[in-house]
Amino acid sequence: MRLILLGPPGAGKGTQAQRLVARYGIVQLSTGDMLREAVRDGTPIGLKAKAVMDAGKLVSDDIVIGIISDRIDQADCANGFILDGFPRTVAQAEALDGILAEKGLKLDAVIEFKVDQDKLVDRILQRARETAARGEPVRKDDDPEIFKTRLAAFNRDTAVVAPYYAERGLLTAVDGMKPIDEVSEAIAGLLETV
Repeated sequence: MRLILLGPPGAGKGTQAQRLVARYGIVQLSTGDMLREAVRDGTPIGLKAKAVMDAGKLVSDDIVIGIISDRIDQADCANGFILDGFPRTVAQAEALDGILAEKGLKLDAVIEFKVDQDKLVDRILQRARETAARGEPVRKDDDPEIFKTRLAAFNRDTAVVAPYYAERGLLTAVDGMKPIDEVSEAIAGLLETV
């Protein structure tokens, strides 16, 4: 099963991805983690990424796509994978389509988390309070101002990815404002039809 989870930051994609990993025995692929692994392992694409990052620049789509292509060839992706946080643009979505086609693979579903963005800030503040109350470090992303910046970037750059997949008949939506267990069940119901 090959899935993409779409939605703004704080929508619950990471939480649901972990549940999908446990339920279906597939891996969650984070572009940030993959980038760090490729650099650490010294792969050819990782060396290119390292040079760009060492120069203080953003890694290009070509490098990110190359890292994803290498990663989905690994044995633990044989049963499938979940992309969370990628693609972030239509150009990345088109490139991903090309990679999958070259490998004879296809996406099974793209799940969009529909949320009330005005309530997301409250959700993030609550998450930060609960994390602090447990004595755990609060994520940098849970700062309200940083979160608002990330949300604006999502609305500017990434929100257009959902219509791209809708046009291809791959997009389904879940209500990301519901309780975690209800969202999990809604996703399971969607995936039964895939």
